[in-house]
Amino acid sequence: MIEKEFKFKYQIFEDFSELPGHAQKLMKSAINARNKAYAPYSKFQVGAALYLNNDETVTGSNQENASYPSGLCAERTAIYAAGANYPEAKIEALAITATSQKHKVLEPIAPCGACRQAIAEYEKKQNSPIVIYFMGESGKIIMVNALLDILPLAFDNKFL
Repeated sequence: MIEKEFKFKYQIFEDFSELPGHAQKLMKSAINARNKAYAPYSKFQVGAALYLNNDETVTGSNQENASYPSGLCAERTAIYAAGANYPEAKIEALAITATSQKHKVLEPIAPCGACRQAIAEYEKKQNSPIVIYFMGESGKIIMVNALLDILPLAFDNKFL
């Protein structure tokens, strides 16, 4: 048997004001998108904003449905919109923010498993990493240099 360990680096910004200017702008876009979320069931609103290498910003928010599996997360809403509208563009950065109408969300909210898989697909497609910033409604912000940092041993097309 061989035992191995995964390690990755990430940065923690104490609050919004510590973010670099371009990341602040992207997070503001994610906050605006969060405010447009359709979340009548969970009361958990998520916004995402992508910065593309063609200087476009694409946003998305979670869209719920009474049949829960039919809804879509903010990250995938934004990623699929970018893929549909700018198929040749590369995603350089992603900002994610979440809030709840039930309680304060002060911890950074990372992408769910399905969104991690979708982001991994785009990293593979474009052959370059996507920097990800994620936060709650306020407080600390975590930054990772690539989705594959938080999804080791990802499934991709080489297995098909």
